[in-house]
Amino acid sequence: MTLLDCLDELVRWVVIASSTVAFRTALLPVLLLQRKQTKRISQFLPKLPPFWPPQGSGRSVIDQFKLFRKERKAIGCPSFLWIPAYFSIQISCFFLWITSIRRMSLTHHPGFDSGGALWFQDLTEIPNGLYGPLFPFLIAGLHYTNTQITFTASSVHKVDKFAELAKAYKTFLNLLTVALYFLSFQMPQGSLLYWTTNLSFSIAQQSILNHPVVSAKLGLQGDDTLQKEAGNPILTNINEPQLSDSSSKGRLISVHNLTPKELVALSAKYLSGGHKEKSIPLLRLALEKDPEYLQAMVILGQALYQKDQFAEAAKYLEEAASKLLDACPTEVAEVDLLIVASQWAGVSNIRQGKTSEGITHLERVANMEEPEDPKSKAHYLDALVLYSSAIFNEGRRDEAAKYLRRVVAYDPSFSELLKQCEEDDTDTDTIPTSSSSNSTHKTS
Repeated sequence: MTLLDCLDELVRWVVIASSTVAFRTALLPVLLLQRKQTKRISQFLPKLPPFWPPQGSGRSVIDQFKLFRKERKAIGCPSFLWIPAYFSIQISCFFLWITSIRRMSLTHHPGFDSGGALWFQDLTEIPNGLYGPLFPFLIAGLHYTNTQITFTASSVHKVDKFAELAKAYKTFLNLLTVALYFLSFQMPQGSLLYWTTNLSFSIAQQSILNHPVVSAKLGLQGDDTLQKEAGNPILTNINEPQLSDSSSKGRLISVHNLTPKELVALSAKYLSGGHKEKSIPLLRLALEKDPEYLQAMVILGQALYQKDQFAEAAKYLEEAASKLLDACPTEVAEVDLLIVASQWAGVSNIRQGKTSEGITHLERVANMEEPEDPKSKAHYLDALVLYSSAIFNEGRRDEAAKYLRRVVAYDPSFSELLKQCEEDDTDTDTIPTSSSSNSTHKTS
């Protein structure tokens, strides 16, 4: 066989493989856009109410969907249609191409019966002979590898609301590997060549996009700021500045030279790392410099609570709440700070055995109008859980159930607690007020 004959036989391989690469490259902008949007969805999703009406909420499916849609638009969460967008386009084109190549193979399109290479000279044949399992094995292996990489890179499946669904889907795809192996024996080698190239491109593409340098350049790196704020109110209302001084040229800066805002930001870094003993002196220094800095008061109270210094924590939190009430807050940030100060003042008093004082602080939040701001609403619902738990222990079961129904409409994880409140034979013990809300007392 001459070199010219060999090149002629490779033509079909080259055409199928190169056209597959060109097509997938053309779809790359759609993939990048979809990954950015799904990253945003994964950040906003914990703040949204459940899709399905929780038990005891009193909402119909339509009403719950309207609520979900309203909240999604209010916080700027992208449409959930972005999640299957790229897959829908890719799978449609995949079936179009693979069926077209299969038709060309079965009708013996000119060149397909001799346009192969190596052990696959005839692209119209199904896998057979000693090397027959090679293509099926490649396709099954590439499919399994692609599944593992895809779920490692995915953001949405890491959110609790999608975790079980994603786990089931991944299991299905893993089991599909076996089915694809046997299915490949029933397809002409021309289609299998396209399929192998397509899967190889997917693996290469995912690996490149997942590289930290590439993802940073393309703006695909994870940003967990929203999730941290939703899950850790110790960092509430902190817009952390850059602690840099262009004139210092890398020299250390004494904390005494920092502004109160910079001190609070630095203390937040320590708090997020679990170093409460380092953050408390910084917060005290911030209040020495600015005794009216309400954010510092609230965060110091939270830090002291975490150190089980409930009496001193209550002192700072009650002072902050009192000053905020005197100012009649209307701004979103001020209202949110009042909610956080009141709920932490409430639990600080309850932990000291001052139940009535604690309930007074929590009741203040319960009587407030439900905030529209997503972060404020999350803190507001935390306070309702704490308030419900406190009054339930005081025998006010019906009232506790009323407030819990409002919470369950957004977070069905409290459905069991609501069920306990509504049952006549419920024991008087319930979740401890020190851990009533997952987000209220969670530290990073």
